[in-house]
Amino acid sequence: MEWTIWAGFAAGLLISTVTAPVGVSGAVFLLPVQLSVLGVPSPAVTPTNLLFNVMAGPGALWRYRRDGALRGGLARRLVTWTLPGVIAGAAIRVFALPGPGIFRLLVAAFLLPLGAWLSWRTLRPAQRRSDAAEPSAPALAALALTVGVVGGIYGIGGGSLLGPVLAARGMPMARIAPATLAATFTTSVAGAGAYALLALASPGPVSPDWWLGLACGAGGLIGGYLGARLQPHLPETALRLLLGALAAALGAVYAAQALT
Repeated sequence: MEWTIWAGFAAGLLISTVTAPVGVSGAVFLLPVQLSVLGVPSPAVTPTNLLFNVMAGPGALWRYRRDGALRGGLARRLVTWTLPGVIAGAAIRVFALPGPGIFRLLVAAFLLPLGAWLSWRTLRPAQRRSDAAEPSAPALAALALTVGVVGGIYGIGGGSLLGPVLAARGMPMARIAPATLAATFTTSVAGAGAYALLALASPGPVSPDWWLGLACGAGGLIGGYLGARLQPHLPETALRLLLGALAAALGAVYAAQALT
């Protein structure tokens, strides 16, 4: 339907504008819109969300690269370990978690603690140092691999988990945001490809909703660029509180739906 295409474009534009400054693609908040408003079936909603990440990512990344923020090896290390995780997560999502009831519980279990963590860390921030050390190589590998699996199941790319964890160590958002968005984009490309292959072996609606995913992604492409450009001028505390409150509220809604 034509209205869903325009609604998807508007949702992608708005969400990406708000989330790109903190290193989140916005797919974590777009997914409930696709399920409840746009009517994308499960599990096809997950690869549709990954398609959104693939489309939306280059806008913010191009702006961060132009500003010189996309430097260093953090992005490369995150990508190296999230890639195998997202492929494994895609297989788990298709063959072990196809039911919408289970998926709603998974959404709630992810969003509720994420929202609480974001809000708590905003109100009780870790000390932020420009030279804050990254996690050790084994810890970073374990974190990125786990986030990749969750991202493959949930269709979010993983930036919404990686960002808060790294920020909790005192690393500045100016360093975290470009790296987590780069990891999200790369793993989403791999995840979307994995779902396309798994669709050949699954009788359910595993392929993405291509037109809707492209429309959401086009909005996200513009919104991501705008969000990255506005990052130096936006109050980080207000954005983090908004993200935390929204994530917790969405998690509560899905928990209630799954238990009724």
